[in-house]
Amino acid sequence: MTDLDLTILLASIVAGAAPIVLAVLGETISEKGGVINLSLDGSILLSAMVAFAIAYQSNNLFLGFAGGALVGAMTAAVVGFFSVFLGLSQVAVGFVLTLTARDLAYFLGNPYARLYGPQTGLLPIPWLQDIPVLGPIFFDQSFPAYLSLLLIPFVWWYLYKTPMGLRLRAIGENPEAAYARGTNTRAIQFWYTVAGGLLVGLAGATFSLCTKTGWGRPQGAEGTGWIALAIVIFGGWHPVKTALGAYLFAFLQIMGIHFQGWWPSVPAQVFQVAPFPLMIFTLIVMYLAQRSSAKTSSRGSPWLRGVVRILSGSAPAGLGRSFRPE
Repeated sequence: MTDLDLTILLASIVAGAAPIVLAVLGETISEKGGVINLSLDGSILLSAMVAFAIAYQSNNLFLGFAGGALVGAMTAAVVGFFSVFLGLSQVAVGFVLTLTARDLAYFLGNPYARLYGPQTGLLPIPWLQDIPVLGPIFFDQSFPAYLSLLLIPFVWWYLYKTPMGLRLRAIGENPEAAYARGTNTRAIQFWYTVAGGLLVGLAGATFSLCTKTGWGRPQGAEGTGWIALAIVIFGGWHPVKTALGAYLFAFLQIMGIHFQGWWPSVPAQVFQVAPFPLMIFTLIVMYLAQRSSAKTSSRGSPWLRGVVRILSGSAPAGLGRSFRPE
């Protein structure tokens, strides 16, 4: 592989991972507050359909992205209302909603299937795009790719360096203690769930308007929501680690395309589904790294200790538990 091929590969990973990064960051924000939004997969598909339909009818990409973000936020608001305020099971509500949103997307989006519509192009940044190697990778991308790159440090800074982020993490760890200190626990959980859903909606819009342009059945984003949920676990509920997991998944998907060209005798379906079991294998490795026995056995090796530290992570103590002040 030449230097040019490597540069193109890395640029493709940054572009292809953009919607996954947006989705995992949105889910990380939600779960840091203690709310599991299992509606991701259906929400991404419905947002992708609405974004494409609006952009097609208005010929305006901004309205398309805004519509997709709104759909994602509204879907998350339903999860937040029923689970946070009514105390229903977050898993049950999210699972039913993802199936409903998926079917709605296919039913309502049928008139827009296989139509050619507007799509985002590259927005090269002057001067920066001419930097050797780094320029084509990071500064010759689309707007959603730039947004995903900027949100990674922003979400990390917000969660770990601001009082608002500290309050959100405190609620996710112990909502009872946060409520006893005077925090409006349920309102904060609800609005951060909506904020996370907004990013998930942007992920869906990015699929249909940028990464996998157009709408149809299949659209190409099926299963991404479940992978995003797995990546949040893989990343230990840390925004930087979850983003790295998203880039790893995008790398596996892109390499699957290359493998089809290198080994044409192997059925294409093998390479299409390969990233999914590989992510499951990675989750198993992470689970083993989090066990106390792994931490004990790695003490004698600085290299193993570093790997265990990178893979380690724990869920918020209050994750998935509906808190009722009364």
